[in-house]
Amino acid sequence: MKQTIIKDVFFDLDHTLWDFDKNSELTFEIIFSKNHPTIDSKEFIEKYVPINQACWKLYQYDKISHDELRYNRLKNSFDALNYVISDEEIENIAQEYIHLLPENNHLFDGTFEVLDYLTQKYRLHIITNGFAEVQFRKLNNSNIGSYFHTITNSEMAGVKKPNPIIFEYALDLAKAKKESSIMIGDCLEADVKGALNAGLDAIFFNESNVQAEQGIKQINHLLELKKYL
Repeated sequence: MKQTIIKDVFFDLDHTLWDFDKNSELTFEIIFSKNHPTIDSKEFIEKYVPINQACWKLYQYDKISHDELRYNRLKNSFDALNYVISDEEIENIAQEYIHLLPENNHLFDGTFEVLDYLTQKYRLHIITNGFAEVQFRKLNNSNIGSYFHTITNSEMAGVKKPNPIIFEYALDLAKAKKESSIMIGDCLEADVKGALNAGLDAIFFNESNVQAEQGIKQINHLLELKKYL
């Protein structure tokens, strides 16, 4: 990659800069200790993480609604634990979870250092499938909101990554050109392939070290971005 041509760097938020898994686990620990003390939060998280990922994938392709995502990921996790709970209690947990989640703001190692480094050379932006209100609170509470010139979420764009329309929307909002832009994210399908199919370059934040196709730029730690940018 020629460093001189990149002007705009687009980041995903959850699982890329903002440590969703750690913050989510802390949030559930708080909720369960108060209202459902017999639930082992570690056991719950083991069930919840893959279920949440599967629900997000369905949501990403408009196969379930926003409300169904919030309900199903909890209901299916409690069912997997054989924990009896009413729909009303699930709704209360869903609401409390969304309220408390942005209060925990662990970031991936190197986030501030890499943002400080990149902001001197590029304009930085966010493209997220997350819910607008929650994402803004995460950015502000974790003190990284000021690094970004624009923030595009799926509610604004009307579609979710990997749909090329959200990338077009983000480019228009940023007044950026796809040939001088790059996307960085943790999801091969939504972030990397979505960006590549929309005409942007992309880097896969492969923190979990999963298998990726040959030819895809990837990093295992955020500070490795300095090799590419």
